[in-house]
Amino acid sequence: MATQESNNPPPNPPLPEYPELIMAAIEALNDKNGVNKSAISKYIESSYGDLPAAHSTLLTHHLNKMKQGGQLIVLKNNYLKPDPNAPRRGRGRPPKPKEPLPPGTVLSPPRPRGRPPKPKDAFAAPTPSKKAGSGKPRGRPPKKAKVASAAPVKAGPPRPRGRPPKVKPAVAAVGC
Repeated sequence: MATQESNNPPPNPPLPEYPELIMAAIEALNDKNGVNKSAISKYIESSYGDLPAAHSTLLTHHLNKMKQGGQLIVLKNNYLKPDPNAPRRGRGRPPKPKEPLPPGTVLSPPRPRGRPPKPKDAFAAPTPSKKAGSGKPRGRPPKKAKVASAAPVKAGPPRPRGRPPKVKPAVAAVGC
C-alpha cells in the first residue's frame, strides 16, 4: 500500500483566490497606464497552468467586484491599483463645509427628535374629566332580548321557496 501512495504525483498546490491573482498580475505587469483584462488573463494563465473552465467568467466577475469595492480603478478599460494617498470619496453628495465659529461661542445642544411633550403644570389641580358628546355610550348597542311575539302567527301551508311566478294577465280572444 505504501508503494501505491508514493507512485501518485504530489497534488498541485491550490490556486490562490482570484483577487490575489489579479493584484499579483497588476503588480507584475506594472504599467503606468494600467493593465487590460486580456493581459491579466494571459499572465494568470502563464503563471498558473491549472485554471477552471470558467476562468474568463470568474475573472470578469472578480474584476467587477474589486472595481465596486474600490480595490481597483478603471481608466480607459485598463485596471489600476488606487493611489494610497488619494482621498477616498464616499457615495452620495459631499457635505457642505462648515464655517468656523468665533472663539468664545457656546453651542446649544441639538433639539430632540419628534414632537415635544405637553407641558406638565405641577400646581394645577386635576380637572374632572367631562364626557364629550351626546351622552350616549360609545359603540354598537347590545341586541335586545326576544320577547314572546304579540303578532298572531298565520296558520296554513308554508310559503314556497324562491321568487313567486309572474302573474300573467288574461288575454281576450280577438275575433275575426
